[in-house]
Amino acid sequence: MKLVRAGLLPLALVTGGIIIGVVVASTLGWLPAGTAGPEPIPTQIPNPVVRPVATAPQLPITGGSGKNFVEIAKSVKPAVVNIAATRTGKSGEGPHGSPLEDPFFRKFFGDELFKRENPQREPKERGQGSGVIVESNGLIVTNNHVVNKADEIRVFLSDKREFKGKLIGTDAKTDIAIVKIEATGLPTIPWADSEQLEVGEYVLAVGSPFGLTQTVTMGIVSAVGRASMGIAEYEDFIQTDAAINPGNSGGALVNVRGELVGINTAIFSQSGGNMGIGFAVPSNLSRAIMDQLVKTGKVVRGWLGVAIQDLTPELASQFGITETKGVLVSDVMEESPAKKAGFERADVIVEYDGKPMDSPTHLRNAVAQTPVGKKVSVKLIRDKKLKTMDLTIVEQPKSLGQSGAEGNKESAAPTGILSDLDVRELNDELASRYGVKATERGVVVVGIKSGSTAEEMGVREGDIILEVNRKTVTSLKSYERAASGLAKDQAVLLLLKRKGQAIYLTLRP
Repeated sequence: MKLVRAGLLPLALVTGGIIIGVVVASTLGWLPAGTAGPEPIPTQIPNPVVRPVATAPQLPITGGSGKNFVEIAKSVKPAVVNIAATRTGKSGEGPHGSPLEDPFFRKFFGDELFKRENPQREPKERGQGSGVIVESNGLIVTNNHVVNKADEIRVFLSDKREFKGKLIGTDAKTDIAIVKIEATGLPTIPWADSEQLEVGEYVLAVGSPFGLTQTVTMGIVSAVGRASMGIAEYEDFIQTDAAINPGNSGGALVNVRGELVGINTAIFSQSGGNMGIGFAVPSNLSRAIMDQLVKTGKVVRGWLGVAIQDLTPELASQFGITETKGVLVSDVMEESPAKKAGFERADVIVEYDGKPMDSPTHLRNAVAQTPVGKKVSVKLIRDKKLKTMDLTIVEQPKSLGQSGAEGNKESAAPTGILSDLDVRELNDELASRYGVKATERGVVVVGIKSGSTAEEMGVREGDIILEVNRKTVTSLKSYERAASGLAKDQAVLLLLKRKGQAIYLTLRP
């Protein structure tokens, strides 16, 4: 399976889809409404029995306002627009199939004829997506990938009116963009609090799949808080089985009260079409990004200054913690709010600003959305004791640095499970080979025994070992001291630095 953005939909695909639809319908023997079918064979049915036609029951709606799906669709469809984006790119190639593309013809007729008959063209890439009117003065929320780098944006309303769209701002890290059209008195969809959304609730997806505008599909909320999907840098997606297809990007996901709970963004698919797994950016995150883009034209995110990872059962046992709820701190950055407040490696963050934290993604998103300058309280577990740390959130720096040390080429010979690793002190040659700074402190893994437990548990060549069983490693000698005397069946807790990020890893035989 693969993740596919729900747009941008090439216009050529729309035409192709319609043609295919007609062919399939004809093949199956379906006929358009009002078309006469084959002459029926006359039959006589004695004493026909007339039975009342049963009406289709309304689908149940729980927790709603009493509206049925017809009323909800009527209320939200006018506020969902179709967006056509055009991108232009220069190209020196001539028309496809032109003999002037052949170097032989160019040499024979000369460059002047080639330039006169085959001028540089600027091919245009056109595509379609969707958008949601959230303010009556023409403010529209859509996806970054629908309008990013577009030379021209056209917005089509449900009443057939067409407007030129102005791009207010984009945020690639959440795949949200804001477009403005010059109009007033437009229909809108009210915002919902996506924090209140629960798995199992009915939702409607509205958009322009395959260019078919004003399409409404129904499903339920399959999951919330989906992350690590590789769709955007900051992920906290709503997952739904409501049909979402290419062209739905930027469209509305609404609840049974006709409120906007999410902006449709991507699908999980093998074929490129709907397979019952779609994703939407939650309304709370979308609205926070919109407010910043409208006010300042950019997004400013909060920064705590810690590297974090999941607290697995293996890691929890190493730190003497009975539950796996919380987020493990694997590194604390210099000059960061966390460093100034006294955070340490191996701290387990269980609460941030009054909200429980159960995953690195949850904490990362919460910190990013915290206003710069706000004072927050963080509860953490250190040495099996609960502590509260107060700090002030600062703006996230554009680039985060790395720290480090030096060494020589001696090889180490540890015992136990670490005997399968070949490690050396960092020098200029090894630093260059693995893309790290020669000033890093620690030893680098240069080889792993094939099929060993260390390889199976996730140690990689190029990893820098910073700690062994909570003992600091700054040189080959300190590594040998920490790694010596280990039994074959003894578990080992490593602190590694990989691609500039510190992570804990438990090696268990």
